[in-house]
Amino acid sequence: MYPKSAIKGRGAQLNVPNRFFELSHEMLDDFLEYCAQEGEEADKNKTLYLPVFPKTIVNKVESPDVGMMYSMNPYQGCEHGCIYCYARNSHEFWGYSAGLDFERRILVKKDAPKLLEELLKKKSWKAHPIVLSGNTDCYQPAEQQFKITRECLKVFLKYKHPVAIITKNTLILRDLDVLKQLGKDNLIGVNVSITSLSEDIRRILEPRTATIKKRLESVRVLSENAIPVNVMIAPIIPSINSHEILPLAKIVSEHGALSIGHTIIRLNGAIGEIFTNWIKTTMPDRAEKVLHQIEDCHGGNLNDSRFGTRMRGEGKIAHQINETIALAKRMYFNNKVIPKLNTSFHAQYKTGQYKLF
Repeated sequence: MYPKSAIKGRGAQLNVPNRFFELSHEMLDDFLEYCAQEGEEADKNKTLYLPVFPKTIVNKVESPDVGMMYSMNPYQGCEHGCIYCYARNSHEFWGYSAGLDFERRILVKKDAPKLLEELLKKKSWKAHPIVLSGNTDCYQPAEQQFKITRECLKVFLKYKHPVAIITKNTLILRDLDVLKQLGKDNLIGVNVSITSLSEDIRRILEPRTATIKKRLESVRVLSENAIPVNVMIAPIIPSINSHEILPLAKIVSEHGALSIGHTIIRLNGAIGEIFTNWIKTTMPDRAEKVLHQIEDCHGGNLNDSRFGTRMRGEGKIAHQINETIALAKRMYFNNKVIPKLNTSFHAQYKTGQYKLF
């Protein structure tokens, strides 16, 4: 549980300097003391939605460790505030910090549906699953207001193009009507992220996400409506959620998930400092143990950037985690298969018109 001095409802507890900037902003103790004496808030902790206008919306993914070739992100930054999120580093490219800014400065791409449609209509474009979102959650709180993800799903449906979704927010069920239509032609796959079965852990690890109960309900509802669901048990953090692999796998299988995936935490870029500060604030009794075990998974470092090993780790602890995942798959998903998304229809729907023959 966070101490009273912590910033409530946020994962990160500080703004780390942007590596691309020479100057940084720091809140000094004398200013904080002045605010306390005057009864003023030093930090209002508000979320700002900032419009941005990129020229393209679909990105080609170069990493061989990620099971996607193309992704698109209607939003940059994510109010969910997951402390471990690898996407935090991308916020620095937009001129912000990977810490609190990532959770409180949300960049909104209102033109995303239009840009997507322009791409799918191109004669040169050949259908390949596009993932919503490869970086930040397309169903984060901003989606309630802007509905960009829903409009993008309508574009995918119009052009009969396959799409996959990664989310940990039950707002996805709002769009069940569109998802069911995509599902009729095997054009949709959903990845639901469930990191723990403990609400206490969820609240500090992923402060503004849906509860575990609601996420499990999402898995059940999607599965009952013939929408294939993979559950991401990711990241696995030694001594925080590593003991939950088997019970988690069992319960998501019972709720209808067809498969599970996983990664082992790695604290790349600015995330190392952010996570270290967070765990010493929230779990001081086990902070050093957890940090040392993460290092054990990455050759003595908090991060390993090598393709092939960075997501799965190496060493005894990583081996034990990976073997436990393999056991979970054999025990609970032995006779289940995730269908491959259909890419055969799109060429006939380049104009966005449905054909009778």
